[in-house]
Amino acid sequence: MHRYIAVDGRCPELGRTVADGTNGSLRHGRCPGDDARVFILYAVVAGLILGILTGGSAARLGSLRLSWAPLIVLGMVVQLALFSSPLGNALGDAAPAVYVLSNVTVLIAVAANLAVPGLVLVLAGGASNLLAIIANGGYMPVSPSALEAMGRLPKLDYSNSAPRDVVALGPLTDIFTMPTWVPMANVFSVGDILIGVGVAVAVGAAMHGRGVLTTSPSVTGGGETA
Repeated sequence: MHRYIAVDGRCPELGRTVADGTNGSLRHGRCPGDDARVFILYAVVAGLILGILTGGSAARLGSLRLSWAPLIVLGMVVQLALFSSPLGNALGDAAPAVYVLSNVTVLIAVAANLAVPGLVLVLAGGASNLLAIIANGGYMPVSPSALEAMGRLPKLDYSNSAPRDVVALGPLTDIFTMPTWVPMANVFSVGDILIGVGVAVAVGAAMHGRGVLTTSPSVTGGGETA
């Protein structure tokens, strides 16, 4: 497994020295953080653009009704705390189990909303990622070659992604990379692709009044559910 060292010998995001590596420099000057799954952000933007180009209305998005939505929020908040605060390190060996449970929580809520177009893909992608995470002890393995391609260091703090010498269900893990010129470029998996496509479909469909919508006269015109 390749290891890198930042130009000054320290990773500014981690605030600690990193072991020397192959060439003494970190390409692109970046150290890896646990970026939020940018596929969701880009998928929402793609769905909005597609919806607008096909005559949809962004106003309809406010009428989309999701059952058990608080579970989705809870799962995402837990993951944000795990990977963006000292909580992950504080939990120690329990952190991977909490990560798995947070994913299960989100998937339960997604499964309760399969009437919404696109969420079948989101469920399939989330289940694919969860299967890989469980099979690898509570972590999503990331390909060392993918890290190398992006010029990133393995993170030293608790992380959802981790380079591993032995990987189970390799094709389902983070083996792909975004082009480094893309803002917030990150590694991703087959499951992330499915989630991204599903979210884009859900956003675009909702803009056309398809899916489980609340009754809103101002949006649907006459108070009928679209």
